Amino acid sequence: MINKIVPSLAAAVDGIRDGAVVLVSGFGASGIPVELLDALIDQGSRELTVVTNNAGAGRTDVAKLMAMGRVRKVVCSYPRSAGSVVFEELYAAGKIELELVPQGTLSERMRAAGAGIGGFYTPTAVGTQLAHGKEVRTLDGRDYVLEKPLKGDVALIKAELADRWGNLTYRMAARNFAPTMAMAADVTVVQARRIVDLGGIPPEEVITPGIFVDRVVEVTKPKQPGQE
Repeated sequence: MINKIVPSLAAAVDGIRDGAVVLVSGFGASGIPVELLDALIDQGSRELTVVTNNAGAGRTDVAKLMAMGRVRKVVCSYPRSAGSVVFEELYAAGKIELELVPQGTLSERMRAAGAGIGGFYTPTAVGTQLAHGKEVRTLDGRDYVLEKPLKGDVALIKAELADRWGNLTYRMAARNFAPTMAMAADVTVVQARRIVDLGGIPPEEVITPGIFVDRVVEVTKPKQPGQE
């Protein structure tokens, strides 16, 4: 019997190794898997590469993981969004690396990883420092930069509903990068506000099919980003 439900947050993040590439869902304050990040902090893995839309806010969640010296590198689109004080402090001190990726390119790189595509050409970043060292080709008179897939060892995502097979739905903007990240990671770990019976999610409403999900833990009252 397929059952991807795990009994605790600790079990959900068990086995995440030092040096792992961790894809973390979220767009601003929407869809951040706060409890899974707290569990990862407790779990203790270090030298992580965190791939996310923005580099944390305040001193909780992703920012707390960075402040504890557990993140070697951040791959994101908005490292200096409102409240990203921890990242700015660490970056200014030379204690963390940054790979800046335009938002659409970030999403497409992960989608390419999930789809098994070896790379893609995009006009975004042509002629800028972000294209330095990358292959540039001219197609139909326009220059394009080659971008390579961005794969994760693990994805931590937040869902609204899940069943024991791992089928997921999301709440409005909390969907953001989560479906793409679920496809792009070797292991996808989900915190869901509610776990429903099989059939509780109509097939046409499933956004992420369970084939892309490995572990599900129920968090009925998830904290908001910034909430201790």
